Amino acid sequence: MLTTEDFIQLPAQMWQKVLSKVKKALVFMDDRCVESLHWSGGAAALFEAGARNVKQFSSFESGGADEPKAVFVVSTLLKGRTVDILKDIISLSHFQYCVVITTVPHPVHLLANNVTTEMDGSPVFEQFEEKLCEWMGNMNYTAEVMHVPVVFAPVSQQMLLVPTSAHLFPLLSPDLEAINAKRPEKKRFGSLVDVDVHSLPVELQIDIKTLASALNAMFEAANTREESYAVGPMSRIIAGELASYPQAKHRRKTAPNKASIIFVDRTMDLTGAVGHHGDNLVEKILTVLKPLPGHVTDVQVDMLELTSLQRTPQSDTTLAPGCLAQTQSLPARALWETMLTSKHKEGLMEVRRQLVEAASKEKLPIKMSMGRVTPEQLCSYIQLFRSSWGALESHCGVLQLGLATAQMLRHPDLPRWDSCLALERLLLQALGGSSFPAVLRQLLPLMKPRGGESSAASRSRGDECGPDELISLLVYLYSLADEAQPAAGQDAEEEEEEEEELEKLERELIGALTLVVTSETELSPLLQKLTGCTSPEELSRERAHSALEDMFQTLRALSHTRDHLKQLNSVYSAGDGVHQASYRPFLRQVLEEVLHPDRRECPDIEHMSGGLTDLLKTGFSMFMKVNRPHPSDNPLLLLFLVGGVTPSELRLIKDTAAAHKPGTQVLVLSTRLLKPTDVPELLFSTQRLSPDIGV
Repeated sequence: MLTTEDFIQLPAQMWQKVLSKVKKALVFMDDRCVESLHWSGGAAALFEAGARNVKQFSSFESGGADEPKAVFVVSTLLKGRTVDILKDIISLSHFQYCVVITTVPHPVHLLANNVTTEMDGSPVFEQFEEKLCEWMGNMNYTAEVMHVPVVFAPVSQQMLLVPTSAHLFPLLSPDLEAINAKRPEKKRFGSLVDVDVHSLPVELQIDIKTLASALNAMFEAANTREESYAVGPMSRIIAGELASYPQAKHRRKTAPNKASIIFVDRTMDLTGAVGHHGDNLVEKILTVLKPLPGHVTDVQVDMLELTSLQRTPQSDTTLAPGCLAQTQSLPARALWETMLTSKHKEGLMEVRRQLVEAASKEKLPIKMSMGRVTPEQLCSYIQLFRSSWGALESHCGVLQLGLATAQMLRHPDLPRWDSCLALERLLLQALGGSSFPAVLRQLLPLMKPRGGESSAASRSRGDECGPDELISLLVYLYSLADEAQPAAGQDAEEEEEEEEELEKLERELIGALTLVVTSETELSPLLQKLTGCTSPEELSRERAHSALEDMFQTLRALSHTRDHLKQLNSVYSAGDGVHQASYRPFLRQVLEEVLHPDRRECPDIEHMSGGLTDLLKTGFSMFMKVNRPHPSDNPLLLLFLVGGVTPSELRLIKDTAAAHKPGTQVLVLSTRLLKPTDVPELLFSTQRLSPDIGV
């Protein structure tokens, strides 16, 4: 029987096609492909396969006179900037043999070149091979161009990420306005549910079709026939692309294995993504530690504790950072799984246990201690390994995960997590008994610039919310706004008054936030995305004010993301005299519907892969009983979160499946692993409709 483990092994199989080409070659890779490889063996896999060196895919890199072979691995179309970089590298080198591997399939290259007719062979790739020979300076040299979908990263035993689609995020109503603005008035869409793939900007079409092609390749490799389902407008488009993928027809007729895949838009539940209620070690590590350069999912782990170096301003650049992706060591992989899918306290206990076990195995002089796990305790265990190079090498993976945990626990920004959690709980309770403007007004006193009269002392403690956290709190509230407003019993006049009050309050919030943002001495990645400025010197008050006005327009759209749903349209449970108000995770609701023993049909989980057969079944069901496909029919369930998944949700998915249908195999796929500030970055990105695909 097909298992999740079979799918987790597929990325390594796909990389084998690349590894078969790298012997004696200089390898150039872009960041997205590097991140995929990072979780599938890393650079060590390339060197074991015979690669001579690995370099960044950049115009500033080249090969030496004694390096005749090059392999390029890119996640983009062979057009525009990608072609310029290839030409620059090859022109500065002395290659006689070039292999170019792209994750974008040939049919998508035809679309990008405005070719709508089907063509035999791979003419775009064949023409590009000739260009490569021209740049190498001899048409008799060897050039190969091919498509290999090395886009998946096996981050966990129950999850695959797609780093090449990390920027992909579901559409919102402001995006609908942008799409409609380019269409004739009579052909404009009434809602996001009506939008089809052909009406999207070409860059987004290319993104979606490339993702659908990669998913098809995954099912092809697993010899599986999939039934596709969707919840949300963007999910509907992606599931539709996969269902209608031309090359999949033969596979679906002959494949012996079966699986259900449900695509879910992240925008169906942003409360879970930006909230700090996740009791998870990895979520906090991702939040406070700096990202690994060029990566979306991994972070930098300071390795100084494992050396005898003194901490100086230069020591950061002297020592290469460690990371969370420990794919070589079995104990480290097991520890990572526990950290990722367990509660915070359980994860801490396991980190300590693994460090003690490793030290005992190496006969290091460890002093056992019980009780609360502290960063000092973890570091004292880790420092024992400095005295033995062999022990350090044997347990390097566990030590890096231990260091990441210790550095998170003593990070000055960690107290903000608890501050945000306390605020979110207060706001959640307030929503049950007050109008939305009244609850939103509670954020106004928090919006003080750094160095203000009352905030300087508390900000220096690191426990007060900064602009990133304030924006995340706004996303948290607006994603619940539609549920919180007490519509029942309100007449039209009262509704109008409340709307006017909300508009006035939003203007106050924009003014207060403008002061907060423009007083920052350094712009965070979120503020850079939001304002389009890289430094505070560039950011004028007018520019900040304008960016925040656009931000509030997007925030307004969040309260309507579930309007089209009939059943799963609420993630909020109002309190009563006995119970407090609570958040009801959308993913749990979806899984409870899917795994219900009565095979209940949920109108919000739309079956996408039926085509004509499903239409016939729908027609026949008017006259006779017809068994329509249900996601629980198949032994394996794949859940694809479009826009990201949090580590806490991984445990939620695992626990819900075990509680409702023990033995169910659930594999989570997503575009990225989220921390709370990731969602605002994706929400307010100006490139959501036209992502950078290297053209």
